[in-house]
Amino acid sequence: MKLIGSTLALALAGVLGAGVAQAEQITGAGATFPAPVYSAWGEAAKAAAGIELNYQAIGSGAGQTQILNRTVDFGASDAPMAPEKLESGKLLQFPSVMGAEVAIVNLPGIKPGELKLTGELLAEIYLGKITKWNDPQLVELNRGLALPGIAIAPVYRADGSGTTYVWTSYLSAVSPDWKSVVGAATSVKWPAGNGAKGNDGVAATVRQVKGAIGYVEFAFAAKNGLTYSQLRNKAGVFVQPTLETFSAAAGNGDWAGAKNYAVSLIDTQGEKSWPIVSATFIELPKDPKDAARSAAVMKFFDWAYKDGAQIASGLQYVPLPTAVQDAVRSSWRSEIKAPDGAAIYK
Repeated sequence: MKLIGSTLALALAGVLGAGVAQAEQITGAGATFPAPVYSAWGEAAKAAAGIELNYQAIGSGAGQTQILNRTVDFGASDAPMAPEKLESGKLLQFPSVMGAEVAIVNLPGIKPGELKLTGELLAEIYLGKITKWNDPQLVELNRGLALPGIAIAPVYRADGSGTTYVWTSYLSAVSPDWKSVVGAATSVKWPAGNGAKGNDGVAATVRQVKGAIGYVEFAFAAKNGLTYSQLRNKAGVFVQPTLETFSAAAGNGDWAGAKNYAVSLIDTQGEKSWPIVSATFIELPKDPKDAARSAAVMKFFDWAYKDGAQIASGLQYVPLPTAVQDAVRSSWRSEIKAPDGAAIYK
């Protein structure tokens, strides 16, 4: 009986092992902004699509480098890759999902969503011009809140980051001073504050330092119980970060006029629009070394488009419009080719 039991156990292990081995493996690296939804999609896709995703949230800049070097199956970036880099790297760029960024603070007695800020004041804070939380401009904006007379400690991403690109794009859109002095990029020369690596580092520093302010994507802030602010939008309305306000902003994007799908959703029109919304992007080789793995990447994102919308919405991300999804599938079909020139995506 012992021998039979051992044989049965070995046979069962073999069957289970074979089932695991059948899952197609894909690797990706880059942006931290979409990491929560990629992680959730990856878990669901194991059973639903037979694809196992190994995703490393190492920052957009590093993700772009990895796919240019072909050390992963796809790169992920919140900052659209420069057109000349896409061309020289033989890469197709397409959006995967949309999300939003928020300001997070550490202020005694202030609850999530209570503090009001504007883009102009955020720029002044990160320029080092507003240095105390009881500055008259902040007090006037937040009547009824007891703002302490403590120093403001700005925190920013020390690593090359698409999250920083989105944040500085917003500050550049609302502040001429920021645009001329600092500008928008994945890495900038910050006039004030201290850097921390990754969303985890920014969040940890803000939590540790009273008076600190930083920026992360809303999904990360909500998941980790961080204190976020309201923001005044282009219409002059103070709005809370919610799926409704993110969707309102996303609905005003000019997808049809965006080259390489690099649409701007920063500071869009609309009374309900959240002002810091962005699509996040995937870079996939047009001439993949392994056609099967490339096909698995497209299968994964095709599944995410069709069946991952509820997961994305549950994490406060905004799924892509159906028309954009269809356009992306057409791009896969026409631009991603096997070595013999045949289309990989059918």
